[in-house]
Amino acid sequence: MRAYQITSHEIRPDVTDIAKPEPSKGEIRIRIGACGLNFADLLMQKGTYQDTPPLPFVGGMEVAGVVDAIGSDTAGPAIGTRVAVFAGHGGLAEYGCYDARRAVPLPDDMSFEDAAAFVVAYGTSHVALDYRARLQPGETLVVLGAAGGVGLTAVEIGKLMGATVIACARGADKLAVAKQAGADHLIDTTTEDLRSVIKSLGGADVVYDPVGGDQFKAVFRACNPEARLLPIGFASGDIPQIPANHLLVKNLTVMGLYWGGYLGFKPKVITDSLTTLMGWYGKGRIKPHISHVIPLDKANDAMDLLRSRKSTGKVVVTMS
Repeated sequence: MRAYQITSHEIRPDVTDIAKPEPSKGEIRIRIGACGLNFADLLMQKGTYQDTPPLPFVGGMEVAGVVDAIGSDTAGPAIGTRVAVFAGHGGLAEYGCYDARRAVPLPDDMSFEDAAAFVVAYGTSHVALDYRARLQPGETLVVLGAAGGVGLTAVEIGKLMGATVIACARGADKLAVAKQAGADHLIDTTTEDLRSVIKSLGGADVVYDPVGGDQFKAVFRACNPEARLLPIGFASGDIPQIPANHLLVKNLTVMGLYWGGYLGFKPKVITDSLTTLMGWYGKGRIKPHISHVIPLDKANDAMDLLRSRKSTGKVVVTMS
C-alpha cells in the first residue's frame, strides 16, 4: 500500500510502498478515505511531539474510512462500518490498524473529508471549553490563532455555548473566516495591540491559546479576575513562562489541555464529548471548515500549507 512514511527526523519524508498491516487482537483495519492534518504532524516529523512514535512510522493523526478487517477477539465495529478514529499516527496511508475502542461510527450524511477534519479539532475545543474551563453564557472568550484548525472550532463552539467571542488572527482574510464561524469581535495580530483592544472590549474571562509566545503574554495581561487560561499548543515555537504572582493577584487559573491524554486515563471524557459533537453535526449546528483537500501523492504540499500557515481551518489528505 502507499503510505507517507517518516524514516528520519532530518530528511523530508515522502510517499512510498510498504506492506499492508494486519489487525491484531482488539484492532480493526480501516480502508482509509481521508486523513486530517494537525500541527502535531509537523512536530512528529521533527521528533519534538510528546507522543512521537519510534522510527519508522506513518504520519497522520486522525482518519476516516471503512472497516475492512477485524482482529481476533474484537467485538466490532462490523466490517463495512464507516468510522472515524483518532489514530495518533498512521493515517496517511491507504490502510491502517487501530484500537477498535477508538472508532466512532459516522452519520450517514457525513463525508470522509468532514469526518477526518472533525475529531481532533472539535474534540479539543469542546473538552477545553466545556469540561476544563466550564465556559458560561455571557462570558468573554478570547481565541488566539482563531482561523487555524483548532482555533476556528473554538470560535464556533464558544459561540454555541453563549459566549462573546473575540477572535485573534493574522490578516483580514483569516479574520473573515473567524467572523463567518461566529466571532463577535476581530483583532488583527499583525497590526493591533492585543492587550489594549481586549481590555477595551471588557477583558477576557476565558483564553484559548494554541499559539503561545508574545500573544499569550499580551492576553494574560488582559484577563479579568478569575479568568481561566487554556494553553492548547505553541505554534509560535515559544513556550511562555507564567508569573505566579500575577495568578495570585487576579485569582487566575491556568489549565493545560492535552486532549489525546484522556484516552489513557479518562476516556469517557472524550467519548461523551464526541457524542455531543456528532449530535450537533447531525443537527447542522457545526460544520468543519476545510480550506484544502490534497491527494496522498502530494502529502508534502499539504504539510507545507500548515508549515507556512497558508491554510485556514483544516487541511485534509485523501487516498484517491
